Amino acid sequence: MAPGWGRTGRKLWNWSKAVAHIEYIEKLQDVISQRHGCECSWIDSLPVHDIFRGQIIWDGSVEVFRLIGHPKARIAYAWIDHEERHCAGELIETILEIPPVDSPLSAVWASMTADFMRGL
Repeated sequence: MAPGWGRTGRKLWNWSKAVAHIEYIEKLQDVISQRHGCECSWIDSLPVHDIFRGQIIWDGSVEVFRLIGHPKARIAYAWIDHEERHCAGELIETILEIPPVDSPLSAVWASMTADFMRGL
């Protein structure tokens, strides 16, 4: 059997990617805990692809977390924005699922709207 392949013939999991993903999730969890004063557990990573007038305006994954003990929200959406417009080079976004935010896509829209209002 070729190197890197398991007994079932499927490619073995790339452990360095798995570790990087765990570190990414833990970083987001820390920020959610600090900003929103509650613990959280990771639920899923969901793709968001948004097009406006034929242009891709957002394409990436949004991490979904269950909030533990938050008074108003049960879900938080989070991601790291690596846009050059941010002074530090990256911005960790955390958006609570409070109406009108009800999905990963609406969380991205809320973030883009806030950036627009701040002039970013």
